[in-house]
Order: sequence, then C-alpha cells, then structure tokens
Amino acid sequence: MLSSTDFASASWELVVRVDHPNEEEQKDVTLRVAGDLHVGGLMLKLVEQINVSQDWSDFALWWEQKHCWLLKTHWTLDKYGVQADAKLLFTPQHKMLRLRLPNVKTVRLRVSFSAVVFKAVSDICKILISPGLYSRTMTPTYDPINGTPASSTMTWFSDSPLTEQNCSILAFSQPPQSPEALADMYQPRSLVDKTKLNAGWLDSSRSLMEQGIQEDEQLLLRFKYYTFFDLNPKYDAVRINQLYEQARWAILLEEIDCTEEEMMIFAALQYHISKLSLSAETQDFTHESEVDEVEAALSNLEVTLEGGKMDNTLEDITDIPQLADNLKLFRPKKLILKAFKQYWFIFKDTSIAYFKNKELEQGEPVEKLNLRGCEVVPDVNVAGRKFGIKLLIPVADGMNEVYLRCDHENQYAQWMAACILASKGKTMADSSYQPEVLNILSFLRMKNRNSASQVASNIETMDINPECFVSPRCAKKHKSKQLAARILEAHQNVAQMPLVEAKLRFIQAWQSLPEFGLTYYLVRFKGSKKDDILGVSYNRLIRIDATTGIPITTWRFTNMKQWNVNWEIRQVAIEFDQNVSIAFTCLSADCKIVHEYIGGYIFLSTRSKDQNETLDEDLFHKLTGGQD
Repeated sequence: MLSSTDFASASWELVVRVDHPNEEEQKDVTLRVAGDLHVGGLMLKLVEQINVSQDWSDFALWWEQKHCWLLKTHWTLDKYGVQADAKLLFTPQHKMLRLRLPNVKTVRLRVSFSAVVFKAVSDICKILISPGLYSRTMTPTYDPINGTPASSTMTWFSDSPLTEQNCSILAFSQPPQSPEALADMYQPRSLVDKTKLNAGWLDSSRSLMEQGIQEDEQLLLRFKYYTFFDLNPKYDAVRINQLYEQARWAILLEEIDCTEEEMMIFAALQYHISKLSLSAETQDFTHESEVDEVEAALSNLEVTLEGGKMDNTLEDITDIPQLADNLKLFRPKKLILKAFKQYWFIFKDTSIAYFKNKELEQGEPVEKLNLRGCEVVPDVNVAGRKFGIKLLIPVADGMNEVYLRCDHENQYAQWMAACILASKGKTMADSSYQPEVLNILSFLRMKNRNSASQVASNIETMDINPECFVSPRCAKKHKSKQLAARILEAHQNVAQMPLVEAKLRFIQAWQSLPEFGLTYYLVRFKGSKKDDILGVSYNRLIRIDATTGIPITTWRFTNMKQWNVNWEIRQVAIEFDQNVSIAFTCLSADCKIVHEYIGGYIFLSTRSKDQNETLDEDLFHKLTGGQD
C-alpha cells in the first residue's frame, strides 16, 4: 500500500498536445500520471479532461521524439519508456492524403497514418476498386443520408463528392496529353536517370507518419512489382485500366526502351483506345450481364483451371510434343562478327539439342541447352523479316547468350512459345502452349505494315494530334503527317479490337519488351572502385556498367542459396550456387527498398533515402506531370 505522499512522489506531470479536428490550433493538456498507468488509461483520462462530446475512437498517441505510435494500449508508460519530457500528440489515426494514380488522376482519400504502408495500400485498393465495379456481388458503402457511396472516405481532388459515376472513371483511360505537356514531364535519358525513379519508394513495414508523411501530402500510387495475377476483363476493369495507364506513361516517357516499330504499335493501340473511350461504345462495358454472376464466375474458374476449352477427348499427357527444324544459331564472341550458322534443332521437354544436320540426329548433339530458368528475349523486326530469339542461359558465373534465327512467323511463334514455357519449367504438353503461340502470332500481325493507299484517306480525318501517342524524342524524328500515316498503318491491324482487349494487348506488348520488369539502382559492389547499375527483376539480378549500359553479369534467383543485410553498414550480401557470392551497398536509395523487393502494390513518395531530404522540386514537379 502507498500513502498519498508516496503516490505524489511516484507521479509526474505529462503534457499532451491535442489535435482537435474542430479547432484550428492544437491545445496542450497537462495530466498527472504514474509509470504504471497504461496507454489506454492515459487516453481515457485525457478525454475526460478535454470534456468534449465527440467520437474519439480513431484517436491515438503519437510520440514525436521517438517517431512512433503508442498503439499497444495495454502497455504501461514505463514499458514504453515515456517520461515527463516526452512530447505526445493525441491525433486521429486516419488523415486526408492526396494520391496521384497511374492514370494521372489525383484523388483525396482518408488513409490510416498509423497502419503499416502495406495495410494502408491494401485498404486504399479496396476503396478504389470496389465502387468502380458494376457487379451485383459487390456492395459499396453508402451514405445513409443521401444514398451515395461514402463521400467521407474519398473525394476527387476537386473536392467534389465521390459518386459511383465519378469512381467509375478509374476504369476508363484519360484523354491524351498534349505534346507540350509530355515534353515538360520528366524523361530519364540514361540508366543513372532511371535509378532516380526508385529513390522514393516507402517502406511497406512502417506507417506513413513514421516515414515523415504529413497530412494532405501528395504521394504517387504505382504498381511496384511486375508480376500480375490473372486479369479478368469482367471484374478487373479498374486494375486493367490502371495497369494500361502505367504502361502507357512508361512508354511515352521512355522509362522503358522500345524500338520505333514497337512505338508505332503502342501508338496505334493508344489511338484506338482513345477513340473507343470517347465513343458511346464504352457504355457497353458498364452493363451488367444477364447471366447470373455466380454461375459466370464458376464457368470462368473452370476454364481457367482447365487452361481453356478442351475437346471431350482426354489429352495424353505422357506424349509430350516436340519440335524439329532447321534454325540458325549464333554465339557472341569478342572480336568476331555476328554470323549465324544453320543446324538441325530438336526441342524436347525443356531442352534444345542441335546437330550439324538432320542425318546425325540419332547421334550425339553438338550441344544440348537446358532452358529451365533461362531468360527468353524477342529479337524481331517484322518489316525486315527478322525473327530471332535471344536466350540467356544461367551458368555458375552469370549467363550464356545464344541467338536463334527463324525463317518465318509461324516457325518463330512455335519455337518462341516453347522457349517461354521451358524457361518456366513447362513442356509443350502444357495447355498454355497453343494460346501462347496464338498470342505471339497476333502480336506479330499487329506489326505488319499496310500499304499507304489504305490509310491515306484517313490521315485528314485523324481527329487527335499524332504526337500525343509517341515519346517526344520519337515525335521529333518525324513530320506530323508522316507520324500520322505510320500510326494509322499500324491501327489497321487493331481497329476491330474491343476496348478491354486493346488494353490487355497493350499490357502484353509492354510485358514482351526486353527491359520489362527491370528496376534500376545505383550501387557499389564490394571490392569495386566505381559505381555500377543493379537491375532487379522478378527472377534475376543484373550487374550493368553505369557508363556503357552493357550488362556484365546476371544472377538468377533460382540459384540463390541465401542472403542477408548488414544494417549497420547498409550492405546486402547474397550467396549463389557453386560458391558464387556478391555484396553491395545501394547509393541511389535505402537498401531496404532492394531488400523488400518481393512483391506488392505500394506508394512512391517525394522523400529520398534521407527522411530529412526531399527529391529535387523540379524533378518531382515533372514526375507528377507539372500539377500540385
């Protein structure tokens, strides 16, 4: 038992600042507390002393010096280490945030500043996607007074209330930007410039407030990782459109490289999507199907699991198909000109074997290439009748390059599809082989150029500036009419596509680019005296010369044995098979960003690796499209 004197000596005065939403200025409240008082009891005493009738359930204590939330209400002040000099703020956990979406649309949302970013992003995605779907199986939260979806949760940046009609715009692409607006946006000119784009990713394991994000600050919401779940046109309208928009801006701002031929395909698809989005045809997308949605979902699941519609006959999975044909092969060597030599190739299971000629196929091959875990890169120029496949085959100290050359489109599609499946450990017996062949052929046909006479009459009727659909650097190479003619030539191959299919084709074409999925960081490898670029993909790491941009070494994640981070010196160390090990420090961003590159959908902040330092204002101004 303690006497009143003992209690007085064991207690102290604690000043708590209250962030009252109904008052412009914060107010200090002084309480007498003891170390054994738990956080919940402190908040109860605080509310009683404030004596204002309102809902305080969203309020929590923020410790300014420690830069942390006191969310474990059963912990005592002693356990948290709170003493008389602690500066505590009693503030709402949910605050307004300005969020710039991939479609360059800014929204204001009420977001949790106390939950870890991973959880906050998950909640935001549910808010963005749910009202945007037109489905009887989805029920948005409605305001009980006016019957509209909860406007307190999210508003457009113009401060107009959120309605289902407003939110549905997330599923449709925005009008193209003017060439002048495109020119003002930030465009990386080198790999070193591209490393700057990844300096501001937030730590998904900490809250927004812990990372210095203030109320009503602007953040960018982007798909950070490049592996997407199956995209269903019926239910994923918002996700498909936002993916399309992010891909579109990556092409226009040259965040990812593509050939001029590919640029025209992307331009034609953008032009087609823009036309459909402005027409009444888009209204068909919002109509609910007359078919019961549960039944439709079950049918879709059945098709997905079976890999497409099949005949009644059961496929004999023990009989694995194989390919055999004459192809040309080339292995890059220093000081040797690129010369292809013809061999007889046999593709079986997940391996390619090649022989000097067909008559020797029963003997020992010249070489057998195991493609499991390899990298498959298209090397195609349809106009030049070039159908090549670049294979990067993992070995102990990096990757071996092998180039294959096919004679025509059909041969290329079959061998390319087989290589892609083999790299994933699948054979041609897999049900996805034929769809993959058809997808490749479809993409090649999109690249076929039509005669000028077919499009000459349409150039004058092109109602949108052609420079809006290509990167500024590409636009400078061509006169407006020449650019329009080339876009319309490519458009003839996609003119019959429905809106959602065109967006999916754009995303697929984006995914087929050699640099797709690569994120770049400026690093210093252990033992090196110069900086290098580290390219991180979903399946490999690439060391790239920062001066020339030439890849030096590639390491596959499948060969990784273990890795760890020395947080004191901020160094990442990785061990691979066959006693291969690397270590590096990240210079362009915190190594935590590389460390957590394991999948998700996350924020891009204006902050750089130092929490007290922000990105250059001009750079952020361009990154955000010149809007506040």
